[in-house]
Amino acid sequence: MRRATVLVTGVSARALARSALAAGHDVVAVDGFGDRDLVEHRPQSLRHVLAHPFRPAHAARLAAAIRADAVAYASNFENFPLALATLGAGRAIWGNTPAVLRQVRRAESVTAALRAADLPAPRLGHESEDRVATRWLVKPRRSGGGRGIRVWSPGDGVRRSEYLQESMDGTPGSLVFLADGRDIAPLALTRQLVGDARLGGWGHCYVGSQLASQRHPLFEAQSSLMESARRAAATLTHAFGLVGLNTVDFIARDGVAWPVEVNPRHSASVELIERELDTSLFNAHVEAVQGALPRRLHDPLGWSAVPGKAVLYAPRRFTMAGSDALLASSDVADVTADGTVVSAGAPVCTVFARGTTHDNCLDALIARGIEILPQLRRESEAA
Repeated sequence: MRRATVLVTGVSARALARSALAAGHDVVAVDGFGDRDLVEHRPQSLRHVLAHPFRPAHAARLAAAIRADAVAYASNFENFPLALATLGAGRAIWGNTPAVLRQVRRAESVTAALRAADLPAPRLGHESEDRVATRWLVKPRRSGGGRGIRVWSPGDGVRRSEYLQESMDGTPGSLVFLADGRDIAPLALTRQLVGDARLGGWGHCYVGSQLASQRHPLFEAQSSLMESARRAAATLTHAFGLVGLNTVDFIARDGVAWPVEVNPRHSASVELIERELDTSLFNAHVEAVQGALPRRLHDPLGWSAVPGKAVLYAPRRFTMAGSDALLASSDVADVTADGTVVSAGAPVCTVFARGTTHDNCLDALIARGIEILPQLRRESEAA
């Protein structure tokens, strides 16, 4: 593959930009953070443009003047197909197209495709005549990272920008896979870490993920679950023509994956896979977009440990200080610059750890967060 200039963009572009650089491309990154480990000591093959506060339409307009052969995107362009169309004007889109996003980000379309293949899917509110008899979640149609999800109570209104989805008991997980529009190649089964207050999380917000393996299972009936998730991903790929890197989020229950959402782009778990493989998946993503799945691939359940990553969120508003030490740490990424006023609930950094079980990997992630936060924060005098 010839060296190309690729425009990489998303709320946080650091992981995707570094993946593209490692794959041998020149990169222009447009994101809303400009973390230190992206913008400092960068190679000549990387440029950065800050788009803060980040909005896909604004980022797409900023990118209009940037010369690039192709564009690759992360969160949350999947919710803004018009912005992606602007971004992709005159460039190859290395990812799912706006037309695909319009369909696969509709819960009704995903549910219908799964039901047509006799696969399980949580009920949606419009399918029930007696809503009171079911537990529901109110979910934003332009969802991201679990933010904005709330429990529905009888009498609550549901806006046009929201929908009701059945709330299911089980363990949150996901399947990360490559797709060529017809078939898939699974990359990893992950257990999702959701709302953990010890990492600053709340509600249904994403705080991290762990890779499941045969040696170190993270789910009950994990082999059956893997096959169930694979069938769901293959069905949705065939139905919508998914290409490149994608993720199907699900609730695992009794060895069955109940899909709740499709993330048709580079997800946070991809970096965890790349760290364990010590290689970039970016060119495999591009080749899959162009219709070629890898002939040889790693075992998606072959990990020798339980690798995990977690996002550390600010428990309260503070001013970032003392971040120099984090830049030298191999287990920390997305390092916020000193002097930045970090709002309560905003991400501070990402931490990585490994263990032999779900619990001791999670404990290590939490311990690292507890160690880091007091070293960094200086209470902000800003109102």
